[in-house]
Amino acid sequence: MATGSESDDDPAAEQERPAHMERRRWPREPAMRKERPPHASPALEPLRFSTQDLPPAEQFQAWRAHMAPLVDVHLPEGKSPEDGFLAEQTGWHLGDILIVQQRAHAHRYIRDQAMLRSSPIDHWNVCLQRSGQAWTEVNRRVTETAAGEIFFMSLGSPYRGRTTDTEALLVFLPYELLARDASLLQSAGNTVLSGSHAELLTGYLTGLETNLGNLTIEEVPRIIQTIGDMVVAGAASSTRTDTGQNQTNMGLMERAHRYIHVNLHSENLTPDVMCRALGISRTRLYQLFEASGGVLNYIRKRRLLQAYADLSNSADHRPISEIAEAAGFEVAANFTRAFIHEFGLSPREIRRTMATQQRPAPAIRSTRRYGKTIGDWLALTG
Repeated sequence: MATGSESDDDPAAEQERPAHMERRRWPREPAMRKERPPHASPALEPLRFSTQDLPPAEQFQAWRAHMAPLVDVHLPEGKSPEDGFLAEQTGWHLGDILIVQQRAHAHRYIRDQAMLRSSPIDHWNVCLQRSGQAWTEVNRRVTETAAGEIFFMSLGSPYRGRTTDTEALLVFLPYELLARDASLLQSAGNTVLSGSHAELLTGYLTGLETNLGNLTIEEVPRIIQTIGDMVVAGAASSTRTDTGQNQTNMGLMERAHRYIHVNLHSENLTPDVMCRALGISRTRLYQLFEASGGVLNYIRKRRLLQAYADLSNSADHRPISEIAEAAGFEVAANFTRAFIHEFGLSPREIRRTMATQQRPAPAIRSTRRYGKTIGDWLALTG
């Protein structure tokens, strides 16, 4: 495996390297679906996004709208929207994990503090680079990822970067899924994983990708466990040595996230109670959640995400008012307004579409024509 390099250069200042996207199928196209017995569990159904059938002048705007909940994307210098922008994503929900096969032309991307404050996305992200190169900057440190390498980062911190024409396999894991190893994973953020564990993870994801179309629901839990264990092992073998203060901060953040997760539906989940439970001051607590728009904002978003998951669960027959109360909303109208603001759909629309086995409409109105956004895909994880 090639070795990733790090520098203090601004990735936006580097001259764009030429790269040409090949017009072909995915390099590891999922195997054709096998015929199943009449009573066998259904295979996973993919989510799809593509700009291929759009007029060239509309392609980049469609991509930008699709990616808006995650990152703000921009064209490289010297490129115009009129030139066209080919991008494709195929997403697969494996329980709590989202796997995305992606091909896209060269672009720049940024996830800043303002976006973090308004976004519920705080997943761990693993990127298996199939072709092309990418440069990502976190806290003034730039990491380069080349073809064949695995890049790991947290989406709960601001970052920016750029990429050439690339093909990649992206794996998104909710924070809570690996919360017990959060300190370790934070210290391994913005890193190209290396060593035997990284090679094993590469091989496992490669084999999994070729069989995504044939997986069934029963196989998902073991796959989730395996990916989680391999990511933690790869991060452990690639972890940098950080300062004692950073390790302390990461330990506190892990404890705070875990406390919120365990007590998500408690009426006593308040900053004062958290401070006493964690043994820290209110000022320290607010500092920990500053990037998320404050601790109350973070709790509210986690509760709304849980409400979305409950409403999407066809086996959950509780009244919407009960789900709203569990999410901390005593007034149903306030819950509906907050829910629509977060997801672009009302709680009734989510329940109705799930009851009829239809997928919810996209949350971003400007992208209804092109399908669900990456934010919608991620909202169904965790």
